[in-house]
Amino acid sequence: MKFSAILCGCGAMSKGWLRAIASNPLLADAITIVGLVDLNRKTAETLAAEFGLEDAVIGSDLADVIAATKADLVLDIVIPSARYDVVSTALKAGCHVLSEKPMAASLAEGAALIDLAAETGRIHAVIQNRRFISGVRRLRRFVDSGAIGDLTGIHCDFFIAPHFGGFREEMDNVLLLDMAIHTFDAARYVADRKPLAVYCVERNPKGSWYRHGASANAIFEFSDDIVFTYRGSWCAEGERTSWESQWRLLGSKGMLTWDGEENFKAAVAGEEPGLLHGFAAVNVPGPEHDEETHGHASVIADFIAAISTGKQPETVNSDNIRSLAMVFGAIESAKTGKRVEISA
Repeated sequence: MKFSAILCGCGAMSKGWLRAIASNPLLADAITIVGLVDLNRKTAETLAAEFGLEDAVIGSDLADVIAATKADLVLDIVIPSARYDVVSTALKAGCHVLSEKPMAASLAEGAALIDLAAETGRIHAVIQNRRFISGVRRLRRFVDSGAIGDLTGIHCDFFIAPHFGGFREEMDNVLLLDMAIHTFDAARYVADRKPLAVYCVERNPKGSWYRHGASANAIFEFSDDIVFTYRGSWCAEGERTSWESQWRLLGSKGMLTWDGEENFKAAVAGEEPGLLHGFAAVNVPGPEHDEETHGHASVIADFIAAISTGKQPETVNSDNIRSLAMVFGAIESAKTGKRVEISA
């Protein structure tokens, strides 16, 4: 099947989406960009020139461009505060929508978009691209294998100091809302369990160039007595972690560590006598399905396949709202200083 698409939001992040489509021959053949929408027409024109999209209809009003192009899809890459209006406009016009994360600026808006997608019979999914990478897929496969017994804990460290400029440096809860959601979503995927509650401490450390919330420490309770902890900072100068965080998975029989890049180590208890029994190394196999490991391209392919087959995409809004609920639960806990139950 072939689909006509409108790209809404033509800033720097849109280039990653367009490159992902171009990098996959099946996607490049299936998706034609027929419209570009941005509040700044010059931004859209510059993007069109860079990617050879001069034939696309350009405008600042999404509804008008949908009407002019009769598009099937909207690729939503706007800032979070504009997401609800963009997605609801697209769904009401009969378009399927793939959104940047977070899926909404509040849980109430997220729930409303789930209802609207159901009412219109259209798919709204979220581009949680960082669960579609080799490392995260390997973690999930390894946990499912039972090699370290029953999963009991997931522990992630994220320490990086990016100087983005622009809207991120003015956001509230910038780390939790704009970046930590990637690790939260990946941890929920790896555990394959429901998030139940969270306690979080959020700070904006001395030296931070962000206006608010550049660091956070959170403890999540998942179902089946699994604990997930997250320690992160977006203003941590010095030797950094991977963008994917550093991971440690604990099981009833052993553990696995992943540096977020290429290095995996797994071991179960050894047979040495005495206080510490040592350990025996365990192999960590590669991902089971290579097509699921290409980030943006894999999410977009999953979205297109869902429209074509009628199956739900992995990151459909009704599932992804649980990752959003982890974020807003952490934010509420940070504000109140209390443990917060997660209801999504």
